[in-house]
Amino acid sequence: MTEDDVRALALALPEVTEADHHGRPSFRLGTAVLATLWAPGILNVMVGESEARAAEGGAVALLWWGKRLSGVQVDLARAEEATVADLLDDAWSRRAPARLRQTRP
Repeated sequence: MTEDDVRALALALPEVTEADHHGRPSFRLGTAVLATLWAPGILNVMVGESEARAAEGGAVALLWWGKRLSGVQVDLARAEEATVADLLDDAWSRRAPARLRQTRP
């Protein structure tokens, strides 16, 4: 996976935009950050604890903010597109208002 692949997946989600987040590209739904291209080849995705723990392994590591599990960190060189797409969708679903979730199949 490349950063351009991630960008295409993220921006295909309803109402997701790209914005700067402390000098890094982030993908947002409104003001909520769903994911950040943290470093070259590294994507942080803000998913819930159960989704993070279920995805952990291989290219996906748990992402901690202090003592709080805040999502996952994905090594894009090792990640499969389906995994990244699922994680981005989980982050989107977590933050999307009901009116948007109802429009998705």
